[in-house]
This record gives sequence, structure tokens and C-alpha cells, in this order.
Amino acid sequence: MLKVDTKVQEIEGCFPGRLPEEVLLSTQPLVMRGLVADWPMVKAANKSSDNALDYLGQFDSGRPLTAMLGCPEIEGRIFYNDDLTGFNFDYARIDLQEVFSRLRDSQVKHKPPMVYVGSTNIDNWLPGFRKENDLALDDYSPMASVWIGNRSRVAAHYDFPTNIACSVAGRRRFTLFPPNQLNNLYVGPIDVTPAGQPISMVDFSNPDYQKFPRFKDALKTAQTIELEPGDAILVPSMWWHHVESLSDVNVLVNYWWRTTPYYLGGPLNVLQHAMLGLRDLPPEQRDVWRDIFEHYIFNPSDENLAHIPEEARGVLNKIDETTATKLRDLLINKLKH
Repeated sequence: MLKVDTKVQEIEGCFPGRLPEEVLLSTQPLVMRGLVADWPMVKAANKSSDNALDYLGQFDSGRPLTAMLGCPEIEGRIFYNDDLTGFNFDYARIDLQEVFSRLRDSQVKHKPPMVYVGSTNIDNWLPGFRKENDLALDDYSPMASVWIGNRSRVAAHYDFPTNIACSVAGRRRFTLFPPNQLNNLYVGPIDVTPAGQPISMVDFSNPDYQKFPRFKDALKTAQTIELEPGDAILVPSMWWHHVESLSDVNVLVNYWWRTTPYYLGGPLNVLQHAMLGLRDLPPEQRDVWRDIFEHYIFNPSDENLAHIPEEARGVLNKIDETTATKLRDLLINKLKH
């Protein structure tokens, strides 16, 4: 286990029906002990893992879902294969009861196969669950997801949305790094990823400091915390987080939301498009485009637009949903050619 001296800050006074605005807008990770301890799901899990699965199974929609299945040799690490052409696990479409059966079987094995269901929409696959287990976040229009599995290790990655993750069965360890640690985390490919987000190539269980020497610098900025059932953590937008599931049966419920409208799209898509259109330009042309991006994107000012009538500024004005749709359609058409 990594030696990380700094613990994530813990705060009090938070309740499922009332989360302070300063918490929801925090730019630092925060832990809320016992935030969801009164959820029926947590109470079932505190009795036994079987009770946890039985309770969750009441809401099973019967629809197949996507699971990651890995052999015992990977020891729960969700990662690439040796040459980075694929992954060290298989995707499978199975139903929830099959997931539960595999989890129950794995509890009696010394080195069980990995079973992992990640980021599955609760309202679609577990209808009714949120009527009994929920946070009051309606003003933020969050997406609520469930994560189910046995012991696993999810490599350090970032998410664009802000995230409140609630441990509702089993224990989890979070290790977090601020957004500025990109260069010290040795991030892998951005177009082929295990679950959609670029990940650190460092094995946190056995870091290779000869291959990844700057990871020592990343550790100086790290924060860590272990969550018990009922605890929750707020992970701010773009913070790197490595997540370990430490129990034979783990269930996590998370809510993520963005502070800008969803119709504006995802910044990672912009980065990938920039790889296509900008990165391989001659240096002098990239420098010009850096200035253009600074002018329009990173440091825009009303003064720079004062010479254009407001009604004629088009996408230079604040983008609403109608404008976003038109711009998206324009980009789709251009990318076809």
C-alpha cells in the first residue's frame, strides 16, 4: 500500500436532505462520515453482504448490464494487456442476478475472479432504488450511478463532472491528486481506455519508481481516505482519484454533475479534436493557434468583441442550447469530410 500522509479533510453537518452549497462547490476533496448511514441499503449491508445483494435485487429491472470480468491473476486491477492493444479483462452482457451469483461464489475463494459493474445508471437498471436511497441534489440535475463488484483497483483518472461517491456496502480507499499532477502520473493513451477516461499507468500496489520516477513528486501532493458503509466523499471536477474496493462485496452509489449545461459537450472531445487538427501543425502555426485560443477561449474579453454588434456575434455570444445544437451539427458535417 502506498504511504500517503495527508488525509482528505472530513467535515460535519451534512445530511442527505441538506448539503451546504459550500460543500457542493468545493474545489478540495471532502469526506462526509455517515452521510448516508440511514439509507436502507446501508442498513442491509451492515447486516451482511447477502442482505446487501438481496436488498439491491428488489429493484432489478431484469435488463442485462455490462460487467467487467477478469481472471484471478490480475488481482482486481482494471488495466491494459501487456502491449496496450486491449485490456486485461473481458466485457460481458449479463443480468444482475448473474453478477450476484458470481459475487457470492467469489467470497469462498482465496483468489477469486474479478467481477465489476461500473457506472450503471440507477434509474434505468434499478428503478425505485432512489425513492428509498437518495441525496437532495435536484437543483444540480445529477446523474446517479451504481458500482458493484468484489475486490478491485481502478487506476487514477479524472472526471470532468463533480462527484459525490457514497460507499453503501463494503469499504473503499480513495487516493487523490490535484489536477496539476498530470505530468507526474504518467497517463496512458487517451483514445483507448478501460472505461472512457485516460488513466495513470502506475501500479499503486507496486509502483515502479525507475520507470515512473516523477510519481514520487505526485505522492507529495496526494490525499487518501478509507470509506466505511454510509460514508461519502466529494471529488471535485478534474481531481485525479485512484479507487480500491477492499471487501468481497462492494457497492457504491455516486452522483455527478457539471456546473455548466450538458448541451455544451465534453472537454475531452475538444482535446481529441485538437489532436486531429492542431498538434501536428508546424510549430510556428501552432503558436498562432495558441494565441487564437487564448483570444477566444482562455482569456476572452468584452473589449475584444466591442466592434461586433451583439446580435451579429453568433457563437461569440454566450452559447445557449439552440446555438449549441447548431454548432454541434456544423461540426458533425465538417468531420464527415
